[in-house]
Amino acid sequence: MNKSLTGKVALVAGATRAAGRGIAVQLGAAGATVYVTGRTTQSQQSEMKRPETIEETGSLVTQAGGLGIAVQVDHLVPEQVAALVQRIKGEQGSLHILVNNIWGATKMEWNKTVWESDLDYGLHTLRLAVDTHAITSHFALPLLIEKPGGLVVEVTDGTDQYNSAHYRVSFFYDLAKACVNRMAFALAHELRPFKATAVSLTPGWLRSEAMLEAYGVTESNWLEATKKMPHFAISESPAFVGRAVVALAQDPEVARWSGKSLSSGQLAKVYGFTDIDGSQPDAWRYLVEVQDADKPANVTGYR
Repeated sequence: MNKSLTGKVALVAGATRAAGRGIAVQLGAAGATVYVTGRTTQSQQSEMKRPETIEETGSLVTQAGGLGIAVQVDHLVPEQVAALVQRIKGEQGSLHILVNNIWGATKMEWNKTVWESDLDYGLHTLRLAVDTHAITSHFALPLLIEKPGGLVVEVTDGTDQYNSAHYRVSFFYDLAKACVNRMAFALAHELRPFKATAVSLTPGWLRSEAMLEAYGVTESNWLEATKKMPHFAISESPAFVGRAVVALAQDPEVARWSGKSLSSGQLAKVYGFTDIDGSQPDAWRYLVEVQDADKPANVTGYR
């Protein structure tokens, strides 16, 4: 990847693992300075109890060719987010790219109604998925709009078209993901006078660390998981959605997407980037036309 983002400063909020890590690393590969945040460090774990750390992500960004700066931040704590933005302003003077990727939920109660669900945890999930994004935007956007051309990416699960037509197997999960899509729409309206762009972006079936672990595979042998779940053949690496963000950040006409709900597979067709295996998985079209239609797994024409 060329260094087209050299001199650009990005904040990937929620970059400890999965899509956030993939996005941060790909921004680094394009030459950006990337602040990577999360709650899990080498000395302290978050409630997710996962082994990945923000220091690891920062190192991977630097190894890729950028500059990774790891900062422990709980994005539910306004004071911590405010301090982070002040640090970025003091050290870099500007912010060009904000990626709101915070999630942090430890469990989901699938196939339970709202009245059967654990209310306290359901509301906590909404705070982790929605409040964190709002808090981060509140403090980061004044810095981002100081110069025209800023980009905000709200990372979610599912396009607006898919989510508005499908129940996402949990009241709280459904609501959380729909809210993030709407956030991008609202932010696009508010940022337009400042010549900044906001979009929502979803990966497809993501081969996150937790997903690979659940199937007992690694990135190098992930196809073995299709023996248990044939439709996993449409899955994508975290690098794919990372390359989608880079493509948006490189596009001088990125404002054409402002307020839109986008997917990694959709943008790959527009910009021509590929996943690490050279393919272009189009997961959301596959889900509708193959998986949800109860057809046998077959990714021909979809990656």
